This record gives sequence, structure tokens and C-alpha cells, in this order.
Amino acid sequence: PIWMRKPDDITQDEYAAFYKSISNDWEEHAAVKHFSVEGQLEFRAVLFSPKRAPFDMFDGGQGKKKHNHIKLYVRRVFIQDN
Repeated sequence: PIWMRKPDDITQDEYAAFYKSISNDWEEHAAVKHFSVEGQLEFRAVLFSPKRAPFDMFDGGQGKKKHNHIKLYVRRVFIQDN
């Protein structure tokens, strides 16, 4: 997975392709932050900031469940999403 690789080894095209595959956005991201945290808790992450907010960002009050596309992996094994 892209988040397990070193940030220096990943091109902007790879970040853009990964962002488009997980977000279903047709535009590229505005910013990306790729980091790792080590200590009592250890994890690696890639955070993307979209260029524009979703058109339905504030339409969550009519009983619709909003899906945020966050996926949880533990030791490289997919555990759950939404």
C-alpha cells in the first residue's frame, strides 16, 4: 500500500492516482500529508485535502448516513470501513 512506502519514493502522479481511486473525485487533490508516528502508538497515514468541498456537504440531516471512506487496516489486513 502507498502509505507503507517512504514519502520520498512516491511521485505526485502516484499520489494523484491513489487519491482519485479512493475519493471518486475527478480533480486532483489540493494538498497531501504523508507521515508516520512512532511511540506507544505507531501508525502511518496519508491525508489528502480536496480542492473543493463536496456539493452535499451540509445535506446530512435528512436521515441519510454520510460515508467518509475511512478504512481501517491492522498489520496490513483490512478490518472495516464505515
